[in-house]
Amino acid sequence: MRLNKFISETGRCSRREADKWIEAGRVTWNGARATLGTRVGVGDEVRIDGELIGVKQKPIYIALNKPVGITCTTDAQIDGNIVDLVGHAERIFPIGRLDKDSEGLILLTNDGDIVNDLLRARHGHEKEYLVTVDRPVTDAFVDAMAGGVEILDRITAPCRVQRVGKNVFRIVLTQGLNRQIRRMCEVLGYNVRRLIRVRFVNILLEGLAPGRWRNLTRAELAHLLPERFATMAPGGTKPAGNGTLAGWRAAAGPRVKQPRRNVS
Repeated sequence: MRLNKFISETGRCSRREADKWIEAGRVTWNGARATLGTRVGVGDEVRIDGELIGVKQKPIYIALNKPVGITCTTDAQIDGNIVDLVGHAERIFPIGRLDKDSEGLILLTNDGDIVNDLLRARHGHEKEYLVTVDRPVTDAFVDAMAGGVEILDRITAPCRVQRVGKNVFRIVLTQGLNRQIRRMCEVLGYNVRRLIRVRFVNILLEGLAPGRWRNLTRAELAHLLPERFATMAPGGTKPAGNGTLAGWRAAAGPRVKQPRRNVS
């Protein structure tokens, strides 16, 4: 298999991150510096920073309620990195990111094969946020946000926006542009005071305290990645939901309680 896939399957990182490590010269293949496109066969020796790798780990899938101030990076040299916060015994990495100033639901894994499936915009995976801004949310603001705002030299994709309080709105995105919601608000003359991700596809933040994490359930995995885990769900089917937080909660049925670890 290709070297980046081999590395990702050991749980070290995603394929994209593996490519960066290869380009940086951190990876060797049979004693020589590896290159992009290197293929690994039976008996080949692969090392990262001199450490021999090759044993595929048991897949890990975690939901974390990230607090404000935590950085979504695996770089141990950065204080307040997300990996140290979780403190898992195995090597894991975040799927995507939340800004340091944002909070809420983020998934972590050691399964590099699922990252692109979950993050690529063309797959239409929904991410739902509650956002508090510095002044009243108007109908004009809601319409503008939903219709698309020009940021980063492009118009954002249409999305669903709903006012839920004087200065609070709910937004559902299928994109993941850098600081997208904050940039969209700034263009329209608003500043974000608080931003919380409350849902990623069918995974809900509800019931998870800041700084705490839990393993995803078998049913959640089946709904999140049906092509891989559909047989894990009762009946092998995905609940319909209706694209909303309440819809997913109702369609998914009772949640299975998981052990939670306080890592704050």
